Parts: sequence; C-alpha cells; structure tokens
Amino acid sequence: MKKPIVVGVVDTQASRAALAWAMDRAARRKLPVLLVHAVDTRWLDESVSTGEVVRTAANELLSKTAAYAGELEPSVQVKTLLFSGSPGQALRKQSKGASMVVIGTGHNWPGGPVADRALQIAAVALCPVAVVGGQDMTGRRGIVVGADGSEESTQAVSFAAAEADRVGEELTVVHAVPAPPLIHRAMPAADVAEDILEEERIVLAETVAGLAENYPDMVVHQVLLSNNEPAEALTDAAANATMLVLGSRGKGSFKRLLMGSTAHTVLRSLPCPTVITRVRRVKLTG
Repeated sequence: MKKPIVVGVVDTQASRAALAWAMDRAARRKLPVLLVHAVDTRWLDESVSTGEVVRTAANELLSKTAAYAGELEPSVQVKTLLFSGSPGQALRKQSKGASMVVIGTGHNWPGGPVADRALQIAAVALCPVAVVGGQDMTGRRGIVVGADGSEESTQAVSFAAAEADRVGEELTVVHAVPAPPLIHRAMPAADVAEDILEEERIVLAETVAGLAENYPDMVVHQVLLSNNEPAEALTDAAANATMLVLGSRGKGSFKRLLMGSTAHTVLRSLPCPTVITRVRRVKLTG
C-alpha cells in the first residue's frame, strides 16, 4: 500500500497553496492524499454546544477542501480526517504512516504564529515535512540542499538527489562555513581561513561522493561559502529554486535540539517550498 501525502488543513490561502503543491506531487507520484484538520476542544465548556458547532464547521472545511482537491487533481484519491487534539499531535500521529507531511505558512513576516506552528510540526513529525508558502513558482529551477557533514545533512542530500533526478532538475549542494570562533581570531587570518576551507572542502566532497555514480545524468553543483551563516546562504541560494531541502539538525552546540537553528531560521523566511528530512526515518517513496 502506498504511503499517503498528509496535508494539514486550515482555512487560509497559504493552506490552499500547500494543498495545490501536495496534489501536484501526489498526481506525479501516483500517491493518495490524506487531509487532516485538528480541533482542540479541551478548553471548551462541555455544558454548551460550542464543541459541536466547532466540529461541524471543521467537517465542512474538510469537505470543501476535499472538493477543491478533487478539482485540482481528479485522479488522486483523497481522504479526510478530523482529529481531536492539537495540530502538532495530529500531524505527528499521521506522519508515522506517511510519505510526507505538507503544511502551509500564513504570514510573510518572520516569526508569525503560523510560522511557529510550522516549526513545531517539522520538529516532531516522523517523515519529511514540506513547508509551503505562497511563492510564485513561475520560472523557478533547480533543487538546493544544505550540507555540513552531519548525518542529518547527508540524508538530506540523498533525499534531494533522488528528488532532483526524479523531476529532472539540477542539484545544488551548499556548504556554508560560518566565521571562525573568536578564540581562533588571534591566529593569522590566512592560516585560519586556509585550514578551515581545506577541511570543509573535504566535507563537501565526501557529502557528494557517489552522486555521479548513482545519478550519472544529473547535473550537480557544489558551492562552498566561507564566513557565511548557513541559514542566510541557503535562503539566498534557494531564492529562485523549486525546492530547498534541509536536515532536521546539523553540526553545532545545539544539536541536541529537535529543530536545528539553521532549519529554524530558514523556515521563518521560507524562500521556496522547503523540505525538512528526518534522520533514519526517511525513505523517498512513490
């Protein structure tokens, strides 16, 4: 049985844009789609009928969204699920059997509440999570992936390569090296820069090793940037891309956190549809 694409549904234009993106992906991969809307009624007074009113409205939203999905891609099987609980709980639970979770963001400014919710869902899902904004996709080309030598980024590169090969796009692997810590800045600048760059060239080469053999017809660009913050470098590189792929975490002192700082920052600006992969749990299906 093919794993569905799970789409988080809310009544916003951004959610409809995410649905359109998910339906297009499902049609191209011949995958079913599950539309999920969460209703958290724990705060409602059980003595009144508010909860029932909320659930009725939620079911109407799901029905309307399913009808719209059918208009977009009539060949795709669409099911709906009304979940009692928070959106994070709903999508985490459904992600266990999904090929991908797709959610939209509803604000154009950094740090909006919907952006925060997207970050929360991407942090807890058990499959890749695509965060889709309302960007105009006209003229966009290529897939960009962040690399830093971590296990998470290696898996992100594998996902991005398979995706690029499947859709016939070029792949750009970006490895951005931040400025050296202050403790090293007393050393001669040229020596520090050369040592760091040589190490990171090796990291980048090891990251892309095997791609040419596995995907002989795919064009792969390697980009090594020094003294660049990874989030800013990736956002710039993906400004005109069809997709940006990131690992859920990367190297650094905060690796213990569920959502790495790079992914956190990128999702707040969202240059294009961005996929967050999950280490050891991700398999590209469909």
